Amino acid sequence: MRSAAASRPMTSEQRQFARRLRRQATEPEDVLWSLLRNRRLDGLKFRRQVPLLGYTLDFVCIDRRLIVEVDGRQHGWEADYDAERTAEIERFGFTVIRFRNAEIIDDRDAVLAAIRKAAGG
Repeated sequence: MRSAAASRPMTSEQRQFARRLRRQATEPEDVLWSLLRNRRLDGLKFRRQVPLLGYTLDFVCIDRRLIVEVDGRQHGWEADYDAERTAEIERFGFTVIRFRNAEIIDDRDAVLAAIRKAAGG
């Protein structure tokens, strides 16, 4: 099932926004990226700050159709938006998992185990 959002080409604004997010990553995003980049987790290829389906997603493994989102403090206020966004993305066959900043900083092993499980490994 594809919608207009899925088939729309990426705009230069979306690319610039994704680049800016990569340059201004939070500490938890940097920590998680250091654990996922260069196929460090079970050989899975992750990309970060990926414009997809009209959203800029924190980490994406296209092969496993897996999206990993890092939720900072603002996500507590944006819970309804996050739920709608997740539902929209999952309609396209992706699995979305979310971690709070503290989870990434305090329990990296549990975060990696959860990503492995979601990836089917």
